[in-house]
Amino acid sequence: MRLLSDSSGVREESGRPSHAPRRPRTPARRTRAPRTSAPRTSAPRTARAVRRTAVLHWIAVHALAVAATLFFVLPFVFVLLTSLMSDQQALTRDLTPDTWAWGNYTAVLTTPDFLLWWRNSLLYAGLGTVLTVVSSVPVAYALATFRFRGERLVLTLVVATMMLPPQVLVVPMYLFWARQLDLSGTLWPLIVPLAFGDAFSIFLLRQFLLTIPRDYLDAARVDGCGELRVLLRIVLPLAKPGLAAIALFQFFAAWNDYFGPQIYASENPSAWTLSYGLESFKGVHHTEWNLTMAATVLVMAPVILVFFLAQKAFVEGVTRTGVKG
Repeated sequence: MRLLSDSSGVREESGRPSHAPRRPRTPARRTRAPRTSAPRTSAPRTARAVRRTAVLHWIAVHALAVAATLFFVLPFVFVLLTSLMSDQQALTRDLTPDTWAWGNYTAVLTTPDFLLWWRNSLLYAGLGTVLTVVSSVPVAYALATFRFRGERLVLTLVVATMMLPPQVLVVPMYLFWARQLDLSGTLWPLIVPLAFGDAFSIFLLRQFLLTIPRDYLDAARVDGCGELRVLLRIVLPLAKPGLAAIALFQFFAAWNDYFGPQIYASENPSAWTLSYGLESFKGVHHTEWNLTMAATVLVMAPVILVFFLAQKAFVEGVTRTGVKG
């Protein structure tokens, strides 16, 4: 018993009594941050605000481009909407037609000689474009590939002809085609000269052909290809964007040409083109602006359609021109 008591005393002396009461632990109080009530916004309204901000940012960045686009597009919209109005509503304060008069286009197409003018424009623009491309390719290939004495002089003469106004050559050319060949009153004086090349097309295509690496041409020559085969098999497939560019330029120039048909075909109404016949149409229907606008839309439609179909090749051909690879 003493030992136990002694042992208990030893325990008491060691600071750990066997039956000492323990102090109850008080739990630590946790302080919580006050809850802030978030504004309740609906998801559709938030998404709409984000889209609106993005649109406003896009408009701010592209403000100049948007202004230029509206500057060019609004006249086309005006012409299109006016062409679908009635005769009484045309050129009034109304922006949109009350009744969509699609019969205006039927009335224009049934106008005497209008389809004939359309055919003449297709003949002039289509055949002239083919002749320009075919005649310009060999000359541009020779100026871009071959090195010969007088090369710079030939290129300078080609560029110099671009600076010569066409009005300077009107009188001698008219006397030649009318007096010597008796082709006045037709479109052939405008089509035949294109078979001998066009200075602008030659220069533009020559600049594009300079971007084609000469290694391709040398490799084809090593394999035994002649110059004609190199041109047909190697150069032309690589020059499709450049060919598309000069073809579109020539097609647009011929389709919109008013000066040439006025000089050579004015005496023969059966040889008029759309650009020249539209002036006569406007003179007959000078008070019916809805029909005049409908005829204008029909004249512009092929050009716009061709441009959008060949837009990619046209832009590539223009942008790569002059960048020597």
